[in-house]
Amino acid sequence: MDTSDGPTPLTVVYDACVLYPAPLRSFLMYLALVGACRARWTRQIHDEWMRNVAKGYPDLPWGKIERIRDLMDAHVLDCLVVGHEPLIDTLELPDPDDRHVLAAAIHGRAHVVLTFNLRHFPEDRLRSHGIRAIAPDDFGVQLLETSRDLVVEAARRQRASLKNPPMDVDRYLASLAKQRMLRTVAGLEADRERI
Repeated sequence: MDTSDGPTPLTVVYDACVLYPAPLRSFLMYLALVGACRARWTRQIHDEWMRNVAKGYPDLPWGKIERIRDLMDAHVLDCLVVGHEPLIDTLELPDPDDRHVLAAAIHGRAHVVLTFNLRHFPEDRLRSHGIRAIAPDDFGVQLLETSRDLVVEAARRQRASLKNPPMDVDRYLASLAKQRMLRTVAGLEADRERI
């Protein structure tokens, strides 16, 4: 989709915690696919969310989890950040295990780290790199303000992809709200006939 007439989309590193729940991961993928943002991640981020999905859903075959990863990498243009590893040990965060995410954001020239763990990414540690951490719901609201049509299109495509079972708009928005996306869902209500 050509987004040249609109604002340049933000480059966003998706933290593993936002990729764990399938409905949210899918919505975030559709946001990238329609050009609402430029999504990026690393192999280590993949490894983290995949391990957690395998732990949370032990009956889900590992091959299916790998297929999700492969589809993400195949469909989102230039999504994998590589070469960020030397930065990791130079960074300080409250949880040292999160330094790889910030390193990926710096090396990948991201504007945003999308995470539920905002305390793990303090503003004073990110500001000098021109990066900020945002929760998914705040990000959704921000995108609705700057790129409403793209967000609505992402929601429409996600809902259309749901076949087993198909979801009407009410059920779809309720499922998105369960992902801690309450304000985003409230913002989408005005365009429910397009979803």
